[in-house]
Amino acid sequence: MLNVVNVSLISIFCAIGASFCFSLSDFTIKILSSSYPLHQIILIRSVSAFLFTIFLFVPLEGGLSSLKTRRPFAHLFRGFLLVFANLFFFLGLVSLPIAECSAIFFIAPILITALSSIILKEKVGIRRIIALIVGFLGVLVIIKPGQISFQWVSMLPLLAAVCYAGLHIMTRQMGLSEKASTLSIYIQLSFIIVSILMGLSLGDGRFSGQENSSLEFLVRGWLWPNNYHWLAMIGIGIASSVGGYMISQAYRLSEAGLIAPFEYTSLILSVFWGIIIWNEWLNPLSIIGIFLIIASGVYIAIREVQVGVKPSAKRASGRR
Repeated sequence: MLNVVNVSLISIFCAIGASFCFSLSDFTIKILSSSYPLHQIILIRSVSAFLFTIFLFVPLEGGLSSLKTRRPFAHLFRGFLLVFANLFFFLGLVSLPIAECSAIFFIAPILITALSSIILKEKVGIRRIIALIVGFLGVLVIIKPGQISFQWVSMLPLLAAVCYAGLHIMTRQMGLSEKASTLSIYIQLSFIIVSILMGLSLGDGRFSGQENSSLEFLVRGWLWPNNYHWLAMIGIGIASSVGGYMISQAYRLSEAGLIAPFEYTSLILSVFWGIIIWNEWLNPLSIIGIFLIIASGVYIAIREVQVGVKPSAKRASGRR
């Protein structure tokens, strides 16, 4: 039987591994965005993730019978929230430096705490309120509202964070009764449904030719991928499936206060990819903003454990 230390180490390994998978998916999609529409990439990724989950993870949790649920519509609605979180995030990723886009998105854990207080009536003390304010200040430092350098596209990852926070507010209400594979399957089904509908509406490219790169990424016509791009899209599907499963297990095995800090590994990796691949060096203000967001998010996660916030399936479906 695993002792507490071993369980904690496994949880940390899962969180770091999941963060690497999500970061790998992010920079691959940013690379592919110059050639393919977002909904095509997501469809191929989601079908790959769906099949990988069905054939690998579902048998580990009792087979197809384990996918039965009394709340299929709740699962699908959660899935649609994550779909739109993905759409907003990746549309922002096209026009913004990958590190800044990821940093703005990481306001989501802070939003979850804020919305939990408003919607779920969870008590939030003065310390967490201060941490919330610090986190929001971090976002403001990065997006620079009211200045000439402000870009409206920087609101896209913020909208993604709002959708992602809504997803987890639902999850807190639903509890932990569902298995990780069940959560993952319904998430991927939601992605497949939405991307097919978008493909039928936009896939012929009749709206293509937009000057804005994010908008063009949304409406570009479908293109048959070459062999390397097929492998890349299938690969990020597998990464999405593995990452979602690993982060789910991390939060199931250990407290959020232990796991949450290690999720910020993906933000650090985003800074690394940005420098190595796109030569995107952060300015001092962005570095300060990222530090404020990480510090407030980590503090809130640890504080929620200290004050006894009820456990949830936080990030049980995977970030992206």
